Amino acid sequence: MGGGRWRRILSGVWRSIAVWAVSTVTMLVLAGVLPDFQLQSDNGDSATQIAVTAAAAAGVFGLLSSLVWPLLVRALLLVPALVLGLLVFFLNGSLLLIALRISPSGQSEVAPETAVVVAAVMSAVASATGGALAVRDDDAYRRRLYRLADRRRRRSDGQAGPVTPGAVFLQLDGVGHDVLEGAIAKGLMPTVAAWLGGRRPTHRLTPWRTDWSSQTGASQLGILHGSNHDVPAFRWYEKDSQEVMVCNRPTSAAELQRRAIEHTGDGGLLTVDGASRGNLFSGGADELALVLSIAARRGKENRSRAGYFAYFSDPANAVRTAMSFVAEVLREMGQSAWARFKKRRPRVKRGGLYPFVRAFATVVERDVVVAAVIGDMLAGRNAVYADLVAYDEVAHHSGPYSRDAEKVLERLDRSLALIAKVAEHAPRPYRIVLLSDHGQSPGETFLARYGLTLGNLVRAGCGLPVPRRAQRTHSGAEARAAVRAALRRPVEEGDERHRPSRGSEPIVLASGNLGLVSFPDVPHRMSREEIDRRHPALLSTLSNHPGVGFVLVRSEEHGGLVLGAYGAEVPVDELDDEHPGPLADFGPGAADAVRRTHSFPHAADIMVNSWYDPKEGEVLAFEEQIGSHGGLGGSQTRPFLLSPVALSTPAEDGTGLVGAEHIHHVLRRWLRECDGPQVPLTARPNERAA
Repeated sequence: MGGGRWRRILSGVWRSIAVWAVSTVTMLVLAGVLPDFQLQSDNGDSATQIAVTAAAAAGVFGLLSSLVWPLLVRALLLVPALVLGLLVFFLNGSLLLIALRISPSGQSEVAPETAVVVAAVMSAVASATGGALAVRDDDAYRRRLYRLADRRRRRSDGQAGPVTPGAVFLQLDGVGHDVLEGAIAKGLMPTVAAWLGGRRPTHRLTPWRTDWSSQTGASQLGILHGSNHDVPAFRWYEKDSQEVMVCNRPTSAAELQRRAIEHTGDGGLLTVDGASRGNLFSGGADELALVLSIAARRGKENRSRAGYFAYFSDPANAVRTAMSFVAEVLREMGQSAWARFKKRRPRVKRGGLYPFVRAFATVVERDVVVAAVIGDMLAGRNAVYADLVAYDEVAHHSGPYSRDAEKVLERLDRSLALIAKVAEHAPRPYRIVLLSDHGQSPGETFLARYGLTLGNLVRAGCGLPVPRRAQRTHSGAEARAAVRAALRRPVEEGDERHRPSRGSEPIVLASGNLGLVSFPDVPHRMSREEIDRRHPALLSTLSNHPGVGFVLVRSEEHGGLVLGAYGAEVPVDELDDEHPGPLADFGPGAADAVRRTHSFPHAADIMVNSWYDPKEGEVLAFEEQIGSHGGLGGSQTRPFLLSPVALSTPAEDGTGLVGAEHIHHVLRRWLRECDGPQVPLTARPNERAA
């Protein structure tokens, strides 16, 4: 026992010495390369003196990084998270300046801007060296994981972790069932392939079908809280409150979560010892990081940004993520320029802040969420649900089948491999479930094909003046809200009005290839007859346009009414898979999805679904996206569920999985099988009032 302890101590000392030696050599090399960085006096020093100076400075810098950095990050926790990431280089450079000042030789000099570069390189090299040594020594790596787990248990109550399995639900945002199968076939995701392949596969792959609103807001609310009732789209206008609801606006997300809890009577999937990471909604979890529904809160109750501290308190993590962030920005700029050079079609603009939004989603958000999940597993929590939005963000602008998106899938697979490795060392066994909230359907934008937006088409049908120059609609990608929340800026998009003024002009909102038209001066949902009396040409203009698949309105005579081209009119109660009417191209289940949305109190006066080509799988996005989701048509409605074979089959009765609420019940059943929390549980008072 004593011998093993001494071996562990000596192994740790050896690795520390190795990292220190490499840092010393790195500093000597940088001093020889950079003109503004010197380790000797102006009169010159001996080689021995220079080496001693470098060794001392490297040691002091390493010590300051270990002791001072966590305190700095904790002090700066109130700083917006994205700003903290940008401060990483400056803070690291400041620590190097201090290290050089207090080193024994006192002969070192470095310009402040050079100190930033030197500190970044040294931190990256030290991190890579330590990581390489740990990976090469499996025993050391295993002991490190156990020490972290033991430390977390001591911080809680000192009790050993439970022996029953926990559950980790990892959501790959926007990855459709067909995209996942294609990535496995191409060898892009070897970790997932290993789970499904071999003589004894550990997981099974099951497709499921979304609701009409095939987007993260509706799907994740249904999965985490068991109800997505009255969520007709990603954004919609509510006449009773005169508000535009946007799923990725913190105030809207908080209200939707409150409504779901009130509708179901329970706090959510993660109510007992759960953790919610990178999601729009909390799921009732106590442990929260990057959760949008609580981002609108003020004061100590907002724990959503606490996950940043756990990650950025390690200077090596901070530097590595910051450098990867810069690399991703440059990668996006290069890929965008190459797409323009090759004149690829379809294509949307990818300039402005988009490279930084993409880098946040594919680097910062991914790293922080993965680190939080690892911490949850080492802490032995019962249930963890985490959303990784990297693929969704890139696929919106590069296309769901693009090489850019495939590269993101490769990096996500490496994150899955890391989580699976940590699961082997967690204080309890874990069942890892992989799922997606929706897919994406390719296709050019409505504006690119027809030269006008849906809003301008509606204005033309109403006899209103149409601007000569079409205004582009903004992309509603989920990662944008995460960035704005990290910067503590309100999530308001473009010309959307938070409180639209009363008037006869319609409000037209886009959610992927789903459009919603509302007349704010009418307090109720207008009927087809009322719309025809006010604007006789509007509904025929929409339903007969080649870029529109079908239109849903309320009829005084028939209730819900689906309108299609060439005067087609079919009541929703008469639609089914055998008699789909205008929904024929949209596949099985389309009629049920439309009928359910028609029953929502906040369904728009006119619901417009774009054209869909079943042969090519393409839709026309009403937003600036060449990979879109939000309505019916193609891969966007076919996400996946990858579950361990140790759990019961997702659809016990052999039927298909339809709707996010169905997925919630499946995940709840699996938690019971893991002998985990027995949900539903009553929501806490502060969640009902969120």
